[in-house]
Amino acid sequence: MSDKVLHITDAEFEQEVLNSDKPVLVDFWAPWCGPCKMIGPFIEELSEEMENVKFVKVDIDESSTFATKFGVMSIPNLILFKDGEIVNRQIGALPKTELKAFIENSLS
Repeated sequence: MSDKVLHITDAEFEQEVLNSDKPVLVDFWAPWCGPCKMIGPFIEELSEEMENVKFVKVDIDESSTFATKFGVMSIPNLILFKDGEIVNRQIGALPKTELKAFIENSLS
């Protein structure tokens, strides 16, 4: 497992995501979610490949404040932030290549 993917709580969200100096992909997930488990390894791999993006996971069962604030109704729910603002969102699992393209296209 990569140590580049941060597992954060609501208490850390503002500092790690909204105040980040680089774009952040937030994976809102839960341990019981099958599709979440499916994309987990892709997120780990992309965190190693994409140095210009921070990767963060938020367990919605433990930390629901920001999930609620950003209207997360189903998971996996990937939200890409840049300069504290939502740039794009992907609901549901994607293959690794499509996930990488989603990030790159959203930031270009």
